[in-house]
Amino acid sequence: MTDEGFRFQPFVIPQTEFQQPSVNAMSVDVEDYFHVEALKDNYNIDMWSGLEHRVEKNTHQVLDLFSETNVKATFFTLGWVAQQYPALIRRMADEGHEIGSHGLEHKRIHTQSRSEFQADIRKSKNLLEDTGGQAVKGYRAATFSITEETLWAYEILTDEGYAYSSSIYPVKHDLYGMPSAPRQPFRPLGPHGALVEYPLPTIRIAGRNWPGGGGGYFRLLPYAYAKWAVRRVNNELNLPFMFYFHPWEVDPDQPRPDTMSAKSQIRHYSNLDKMEQRLRRLLSDFSWGRVDQVFTLHGDTEVLPGKVDTGFPSGNTAMQKLRV
Repeated sequence: MTDEGFRFQPFVIPQTEFQQPSVNAMSVDVEDYFHVEALKDNYNIDMWSGLEHRVEKNTHQVLDLFSETNVKATFFTLGWVAQQYPALIRRMADEGHEIGSHGLEHKRIHTQSRSEFQADIRKSKNLLEDTGGQAVKGYRAATFSITEETLWAYEILTDEGYAYSSSIYPVKHDLYGMPSAPRQPFRPLGPHGALVEYPLPTIRIAGRNWPGGGGGYFRLLPYAYAKWAVRRVNNELNLPFMFYFHPWEVDPDQPRPDTMSAKSQIRHYSNLDKMEQRLRRLLSDFSWGRVDQVFTLHGDTEVLPGKVDTGFPSGNTAMQKLRV
């Protein structure tokens, strides 16, 4: 389909099409500390080979925690990690976890052309499938970089054989976010589109979406907020909660660059020493499973306009505008 013919008309899937939220979805974005957007000015890609790699050790620590607590999860993994540490990918698969793609080298979608993005997600998918020995069905964009400007990515994901994405955070943020997106799972290419988007969970207060899905928010805010957010999404939307974090978040001893902004320091390093303890509480307080198994569709029943809370402001046309 040409750019001129691409229109975004999401089909929000009714809550009744999903299993009851007795189990929530646990996801891990597998990347090293030097891959993250907050540190991109400190560690460019040409430096990676000479830096201390800690993703293998940290991810084994996460796998040990899941094994101890009998939790299965989805690991959205960089193709770069599969190239460097194939045994780590095989352990994920051997222990019953789902392997998803996080792209090849943690490049945000808007920094790539369409052909570059297609090559990226194709190579990462092939690497992960060849290494882990299981089909890769899920994708999560680096820094949740599917936005109103990169909606074209959905058609390419479909063409490359992905069944679902979890790449939109319906919040306002300086690095990512699409507040006008649905808060519930939806089909971005319309009711007959094969691919489903599972947005990160948000809490709706005073007409605004507030983040609740994990990551830095889980470390920065009191644990009570996270516990409340899970219950709020379960009860308000009757949907499983999608939680996410990174292996580097359980690593308080990771290297720190000499210079970085105060905002980045707060986002990246706050409460790293408390993260594993908080995770243990979360894993104990709720039941968790793989994304592909938790969000199980019962069917493809049509939804009537106006019958489902999409999270759109009245009269919003952002989701239907032509995106080039």
